[in-house]
Amino acid sequence: MLHPWRTATTPRSTTLSGVVELGADSVPEMLDLVARTRPGPFWQRTRELGAYVGIRENGALVAMAGERLRPPGWTEISTVCTAPEARGRGHAARLVRALAARVTSRNERPFLHVAAANTTAIALYERLGFETRRHVTFRGFRIP
Repeated sequence: MLHPWRTATTPRSTTLSGVVELGADSVPEMLDLVARTRPGPFWQRTRELGAYVGIRENGALVAMAGERLRPPGWTEISTVCTAPEARGRGHAARLVRALAARVTSRNERPFLHVAAANTTAIALYERLGFETRRHVTFRGFRIP
């Protein structure tokens, strides 16, 4: 599967309203949201790789995103997902902006991977200032 490597040179303004930190106590809800939205690899301990933030509606986690890979000078924004019933409200944009602001405040550059067929996400990321840098083949392996 092809995943364009996208980076943002200058993230646009950040709106933090409604964005909450997700800790270890949120993992069951995070795993449930990932199972329903399928944003890519996310397991029980993935949130330990970096900060994860989310948006709650009526107490329920409806959107989340976080940090994962951290090559020197860079941070990957990962697991961007919104529950189907909460889409179209700007949640993903708010989360990506919040994380991009954190990353740039550390003098690092945010990047992300997105499946080439996910045109809705690509359009969002482009509106937020990300651009395609390269197409890569991304494979994951698990030991049985």
